[in-house]
Amino acid sequence: MASIKANCRKVVCIGRNYADHIQELNSARPKRPFFFLKPPSSILPPNSGPVLRPKGVDLHYEAELALIMGREVRDLREDDEEGAMGAIESYAMSIDLTARNVQNEAKKKGLPWTIAKGFDTFLPISASIPKARIPDPHDVEVFLKVNGETKQDDSTKLMLFRIPRLLSDISQVMTLEKGDMVLTGTPKGVGSVQVGDRMSVGLRVGGKEVEEGKIEVEVAEKGGLYVYEET
Repeated sequence: MASIKANCRKVVCIGRNYADHIQELNSARPKRPFFFLKPPSSILPPNSGPVLRPKGVDLHYEAELALIMGREVRDLREDDEEGAMGAIESYAMSIDLTARNVQNEAKKKGLPWTIAKGFDTFLPISASIPKARIPDPHDVEVFLKVNGETKQDDSTKLMLFRIPRLLSDISQVMTLEKGDMVLTGTPKGVGSVQVGDRMSVGLRVGGKEVEEGKIEVEVAEKGGLYVYEET
C-alpha cells in the first residue's frame, strides 16, 4: 500500500457531491463539480500508525470512495463513460480528514482551505480494491463508524455528479496522471473525533462488505510546533 502513496502525484477531492451533506454544512449546492487538492504527504496507508490531531483543531471525518487512476486523462468528454471508467485502475476507501475550525475561518475570510485539509495523516486509505470487486461504483454503500457507532452509511447512488462528469471537469483543468487519486465526495453524517477515538470505514457491494475496503485507525495527539491560531 505504500505504492499508492509513492505513485500519487496529486489527490483531487470533489466537494459537495451529496445533497444531504451540503445541507448539514449549510453550504450552497454547486451547479457543476468543484474540487480542491490534498497533498500526497497527507496519505496514511493501512497499518501506518494513528491519525494525528493538531493542537487546537476540531477534527472532522468524511468517508469517501476513492478512484486510483491508471492512465493519463486530459479533456475527457463527460459523455465518454467508457473512457472514464477505463481510466480507473482500482478503487480504495478513504477518510478525508478536515480541520473544521480552520476551514470555517478560511471560508469566512475567502482564504484557501489547504491548511484545513493538508496535515500529515489527514487521508487514511484502505488497501487497493480491484475493479472486479466493484462492478458499478455508482451502486455501493460506504460507511464510517466511530467507536463502533455508525455515523455515515449511504449509497453512492446519491452522488449529484457521476464519475464520468467528475473526471471530465477535472481533466479540463488539470491533467490526471497515472497514480493520481480522486475522492468522489462524502455523504451526510460528518462529525468530530477526539484523541483516543477509533474510526472504522468500509463499503458494501450487493449488501456484502468488501474486505479490501476496510480502514481501522485511531486518533492521537500530534506533537510538533503547530497550534491553531486565527489567521
